[in-house]
Amino acid sequence: MSSWGIFSLFILVAVAAPLIAPYDPTARGVGEPLLLPLSEGHLLGTDAFGRDQFSRLVWGSRPIIAVSLSSVALAAVVGSAVGLLAGYVGGILDLLLLRAMDALLSFPLILLAIMIVAALGPSLRNTILAIAVALVPIFARLVRALALRERSKEYVLAARAGGFGPWWIMLREIAPNVIGPVIVQAAILVAVAAGYSSALSYLGLGTTPPTPDWGYMVKEGQEYLFDAPDLAIIPGLLITAFATACSFIGDDLRDVLDPDRTL
Repeated sequence: MSSWGIFSLFILVAVAAPLIAPYDPTARGVGEPLLLPLSEGHLLGTDAFGRDQFSRLVWGSRPIIAVSLSSVALAAVVGSAVGLLAGYVGGILDLLLLRAMDALLSFPLILLAIMIVAALGPSLRNTILAIAVALVPIFARLVRALALRERSKEYVLAARAGGFGPWWIMLREIAPNVIGPVIVQAAILVAVAAGYSSALSYLGLGTTPPTPDWGYMVKEGQEYLFDAPDLAIIPGLLITAFATACSFIGDDLRDVLDPDRTL
């Protein structure tokens, strides 16, 4: 199955989770604790609380997909706006915005996300915000470099000569010509955001239990690694499969939208 097919399957499972999952993912005692996979009535067995593991894995796809896609989309919008302003306007504004982005990049991205969530409190919304803030500088620096390249081209000079203002030029002239690399970067960073989301959940800073989340399920499952290794291994493999599919999709999009690979 191609990376696009794997990604589409994950999205389908997340959307159709209420129809696919046979049990309430938070309901305890639907089976004996720590049943093995392929046990009667439980395809992937149960966890230590007797919750159906298959149902929890199905519902657990929702947080990681929601966080990774939403945080990258938010970071792309904000970072692209910052990069366009810095690259096109230049001068003191460029210097100030670039120094602000450098300040954010001075922290390891995962550490910055952990600090933000720790300050705001664990929740799905705060996780999205934290990862988005950590990723904004990447988009800002990319779009700034592209805007610097584009602002001296003939079509921008012609727009200036035609009397169009800077906002019109940035949004109608430059933005469409830098959107391709931004999409490629966004697709690649979805994999990074998925890893951050899982790491935050593993640390107890993401989705609040008992809501199922693959990252937190790895943490729960590692306590029973010798008795029921599937509890930690399966969600870990799903995280890896989702992140890998997103990375390959980014490569495919780069071949289409940026064949010269000038990023």
